[in-house]
Amino acid sequence: MGKSIIEVKDVSVAYIVGDLRNIGLKEYVMKKLTGKYKTNTFMAVDHVSFSLEQGDMLGIVGKNGAGKSTLLKVITQIMVPSTGYVKVNGKIAALLELASGFDNELNLKENAYLRGAMLGYTREYMNQKYPEILEFSELQEFEQSPLKVLSSGMKAKFAFALASMVEPEILILDEVLAVGDGAFRKKSEQKMYEIIENGKVTILVSHSVAQIRRMCNKVLWLDHGKQIAFGESKEICDLYEEFLKTGILPDIHPKS
Repeated sequence: MGKSIIEVKDVSVAYIVGDLRNIGLKEYVMKKLTGKYKTNTFMAVDHVSFSLEQGDMLGIVGKNGAGKSTLLKVITQIMVPSTGYVKVNGKIAALLELASGFDNELNLKENAYLRGAMLGYTREYMNQKYPEILEFSELQEFEQSPLKVLSSGMKAKFAFALASMVEPEILILDEVLAVGDGAFRKKSEQKMYEIIENGKVTILVSHSVAQIRRMCNKVLWLDHGKQIAFGESKEICDLYEEFLKTGILPDIHPKS
C-alpha cells in the first residue's frame, strides 16, 4: 500500500440550530434567561472515514444536502471538524464555488496573479504560466475586462484553467465541470487525466454518475451526512444508481 495523500478519519461536522430567526431577539433573551431556549444539533457530516493515495481520483456522490460540499471544506481546511481529523500531504488547488476568492473589479490577469500569490507562487512562475492559463480558458478577448462582466460559464472556464495550470498536488472540484460547453468539458476532463497520470490526487463532486463512473477509480457515497459506502467506482456507482431508481438505501456497511 502506498503513502496516503489524504486521510479522513471519523470526521463529523455538527451545527447547532435554534429558532432565533423566528422568535426575534427579545423573546430569545427571555427564553435564555428562563432556560426555555431550545436548540437542535444538525449533523452535516456524520463520522466519515477514507484515504486516498497518489493517482487516485475520488468521485463523491449523493443527493443535495448529503454533506458533499461541507466535507470538501473540511478537507481544504476552510472548516474545522467537530470530531475526527484530516491529514493532507500536498498543495491543494480547490474550486468549490464559481469565482470564489476572485475580485470582480480586477481583470483576468490581475486575478490570476492574485490567486497565484495566495497559493505561494512567485511572480516569475506566474509569468510563465499565465499565457497557458489564458489560452486554456479561451478568454483572450476578455483579458482586460473586469471579472464582473463575464458570464458564470466564462468564470468557470477561467477558474478551472487557473486551478489546474498551477500544477496542484491535489485538485478538488465541486460541480464545476457541469458548466461550459461540451468541447470545454471534454478538454477539462482531459486535463484532469493528465493531472492524475502525473501521480496527483483529484476529488470531484458531480451529479453526473456517468461522469463519475468514467473518470474516477474510487467513489464515496454520502446520504444526509452519513457515509453509505466507499470503494471501487463500478461497484459504488451501480449501488448508487439502483438507489436513485428505488429510493431504498442498500443494507451495507461503510467501507474505509
